[in-house]
Amino acid sequence: MSKLSGKVALVTGASKGIGAAIALALGEAGAAVAVNYASDKAGADKTVAAITEKGGRAVAVQGSVADASAKIVAETVAAFGKIDVLVNNAGVYAMVPLADVTAAEFHRQFDTNVLGLILTTQAAVAQFPAEGGSVINVSSVVSRITPPGGSIYNATKGAVDVITATLAKELGPKQIRVNSINPGLVETEGTHTAGFIGSDFANAVVAQTPLGRIGLPQDIAPVAVFLASDDSRWVSGETIITAGGVR
Repeated sequence: MSKLSGKVALVTGASKGIGAAIALALGEAGAAVAVNYASDKAGADKTVAAITEKGGRAVAVQGSVADASAKIVAETVAAFGKIDVLVNNAGVYAMVPLADVTAAEFHRQFDTNVLGLILTTQAAVAQFPAEGGSVINVSSVVSRITPPGGSIYNATKGAVDVITATLAKELGPKQIRVNSINPGLVETEGTHTAGFIGSDFANAVVAQTPLGRIGLPQDIAPVAVFLASDDSRWVSGETIITAGGVR
């Protein structure tokens, strides 16, 4: 039997990159998956197709976590009847030097990366079964290595780490485990678009990475499956650095 058979997972920001890889891995492990997207319907449909082609169940659910978290959760429950696993992967980022920081950019990143995560978790855990479930937050190693130019983005991920630890304590009595995955630089459509891949910055990251390369979405997804499954039944409140040894 697949380790997530009978479970329902909602993965936010799952139209591409890390989110898509996590959604596919959860589907392969037996979960029914709600593939959330904000604007990339084609990407979400591609993720859904990849899951269903392997015999899994999946639906695409549109909405930005910054302002539509209740809708996203309601459509997931309408499709599958409950939620057992929430993966808070949706996020935005930009490296902004202090001189260029604006209130608008601050709120853009915090509204999605922090407030959206909180509100989606609030809505989702209300739909968890009595036996509990798993919340998995996708944070980042930047909360520890704090690269320059990331005062806003680094702060959002530092907030995610603190929220993870706080909600693990708050939701533990309900048998809901809360953990975060903290990747390093991962090669995705987004990091290509942002110009990170092939840059001096990426080369510097590789030079500081004991395993000698940047990450791939497929390096992150198995950790999410572990945290979603009963294999991690005694793991909560942890931030699992998944960055090839970067500290």
